[in-house]
Amino acid sequence: MNTQPEKPGSTPPAPKNLEEKQSLEDLDRRVRELREERRKPSKLSMNIKAPPSNVLGLAFRVAVELVSALVVGAIIGWSLDYWLDTRPWIMLVFVVLGAAAGILNVYRLASGFAYAANYQTADEKDQEHRDSDL
Repeated sequence: MNTQPEKPGSTPPAPKNLEEKQSLEDLDRRVRELREERRKPSKLSMNIKAPPSNVLGLAFRVAVELVSALVVGAIIGWSLDYWLDTRPWIMLVFVVLGAAAGILNVYRLASGFAYAANYQTADEKDQEHRDSDL
């Protein structure tokens, strides 16, 4: 066998016997199959964009959206107040901003924007395609 390293861009040497050729064809077939599998969307990624299937899940998500936005706003405001010694004014501002962010997230969720890429529903995308064709 050739012990010299191959140069980049050079073609590999041809297989010397039938057994090597079959093993290379088998390797090529397996690589193609793996590439095809990677191109298919996974079941998990397909389920992430699907809306909740029950009302309890939707209600829990709404509650989490509101509470998490309020908590994050309160923590940021409290930290800035503590650092700048301006209690409670910055915290109040950030609690209001957190509430607004939570309400905006719930609005997006209720409108169906949170389930599609770029916050557009599939119907709106179809409508844009139809309008651009005119």
